[in-house]
Amino acid sequence: MGVLKGKTALVTGGSRGIGRAVAERLARDGALVAVAYGSNAAAAKETVEAIGAAGGRAFAIAAELDVPGGAQALWEAYAAHPLATEGVDILVNNAGGATFAGIGSTDEETYDRTHALNAKAPFFVIQHGLARLRDGGRIVNVTGTPDIALPAILATIMAKGAVNALTVSLAAELAPRNITVNSVGPGIVETDLNAAWLADPAARAHAASRSVFDRLGTPEEVADVVAFLASPDSRWVTGQHLAVTGGLQLSLL
Repeated sequence: MGVLKGKTALVTGGSRGIGRAVAERLARDGALVAVAYGSNAAAAKETVEAIGAAGGRAFAIAAELDVPGGAQALWEAYAAHPLATEGVDILVNNAGGATFAGIGSTDEETYDRTHALNAKAPFFVIQHGLARLRDGGRIVNVTGTPDIALPAILATIMAKGAVNALTVSLAAELAPRNITVNSVGPGIVETDLNAAWLADPAARAHAASRSVFDRLGTPEEVADVVAFLASPDSRWVTGQHLAVTGGLQLSLL
């Protein structure tokens, strides 16, 4: 603990899965963590309590990011919390979700909803947060692996790719403020969001085989990479996309 002492982080989708692992890791490194969640207040409370039990500091804030005005509401909720600091040093855009539908079965409503959470929300969370983000800060976008063909979640992977593009351009724009902007793309990670289809032994074995390590990833393994990008050690890394997939691409060669 200590590398992030005195820093404040905000993690969207921070109550479950990868987001929770990121929140816990940043708190363990010394940051005060705002755990942003959409609707599961119980999970957010549990995450905050777990961080506190481990000696860290955290608080929960609620905002639905897939609705108009959601990003602005997020920062308003942050500002209203008594534990909030005036400035934020680390912003992790982790909130997201997968819509399982190919191009033939994706209607406009599904498409718009998918892009609202996975692409539009990070854009406006950053936009509304820039005035509060301190110079020398860190933005980390948790996206996906759009360089791999994933037709079953086509609208989702398209939205994730948009945020990878945002990452590159934003890194150039924010360089004068010494703010780094990077993205990470998790592979197949064992979270509660994947629990239903991974419960099938055949599906689980197939998913594990996609990695050269022949296993699924863990939220903590993704969080470790996010923690590096949030730390002072990553000061010379910006505009980059790190594939945190356990060699998923290699297994497809």
